[in-house]
Amino acid sequence: QVQLVESGGGLVQPGGSLRLSCVASGTIFSINVMGWYRQAPGKQRELVASAIGGGMVNYAASVEGRFTISRDYAKNTVYLQMSSLEPEDTAVYFCTCNARSRRLDIPTDYWGQGTQVTVSS
Repeated sequence: QVQLVESGGGLVQPGGSLRLSCVASGTIFSINVMGWYRQAPGKQRELVASAIGGGMVNYAASVEGRFTISRDYAKNTVYLQMSSLEPEDTAVYFCTCNARSRRLDIPTDYWGQGTQVTVSS
């Protein structure tokens, strides 16, 4: 099994910055994708950014140019650097990965518990 633990959320003023971190631990053979989703009150969970590997990344249109996703492969960690934050970015941010615990396992999606990001003056 793979466990994901997020950190770095909090309260920030509009225009400010935050950096989220997520560490994967447990029995890990390989991680294919690591990424971030968010869910605002009353809304569906949506993809924010994903890092497939080999430098390939993907962003939601609403955050492109403001958010940067990066991975530390040696530490099984993914980061989300968020800048120029807007009240509309307020949500619970969830880390996710698609990983195999053992070589012959079918790749499985895992989720963290989420970290609250609130953008407000």
